[in-house]
Amino acid sequence: MTSPDDLLHHAARPLPPVDRWQPAETIDSQMRIDAAGHWFYQDSPIQRPAMVRAFSTLLLRDADGQHWLMTPQCRQSIAVQDAAFMAVDVVQEGAVLVFRLNTGDRIEAGPDHPLRAAGTAAAPALYLAVRHGCEARLDRATWLQLADLAEEAVDGSFHVTSHGMRFALEPA
Repeated sequence: MTSPDDLLHHAARPLPPVDRWQPAETIDSQMRIDAAGHWFYQDSPIQRPAMVRAFSTLLLRDADGQHWLMTPQCRQSIAVQDAAFMAVDVVQEGAVLVFRLNTGDRIEAGPDHPLRAAGTAAAPALYLAVRHGCEARLDRATWLQLADLAEEAVDGSFHVTSHGMRFALEPA
C-alpha cells in the first residue's frame, strides 16, 4: 500500500524532459500496455507498481501515435492497445476536476489537460490529456462519477466544466 509520504514524494519529483531528448538509438522495448492499463514485458505482467510509475514518467507519444519509452541515449517503442494511462478516480475540488491515474498521478482537467470524447453516443469513451501526447482513458467507474457531475445543456447534451473550460461527455 502506498503511504501519504510516498505519494507526496512522487508528486514532488520533477518529470524527465523526455520531449527534449534526441536519442540516437531506436529499439523495441518488448513492452506493452493493454486496454485496461496493465503493463507487460515479454508478455509477463509487470507486478511492481513502482516500476510502472517509473516507466510511465518516460512515456511520449509522437505525432504518428507511436508510444515511446525515452532515455537520453535510446528511444524504445512500446505497444499501447488504447491509452497509456487509466483514470481511476475523479473528485471535484471547487471549480476543478482532479483525476487520479493508475500510476498515482493527479491531473487537473483544463487547458493543459483537456478531456476528449470519442467512440459513439451508445458507447462513449473519454480521454484525458496527460503529458507528452499521452492520454488516460477514463475507466467505467470514473466515467460514471463524471456523469454524476455533468450539467445538461439546452440541446440535451451533457458536459462538465473544469478550470473554466467546458468538456462534452459525448462524441460530436
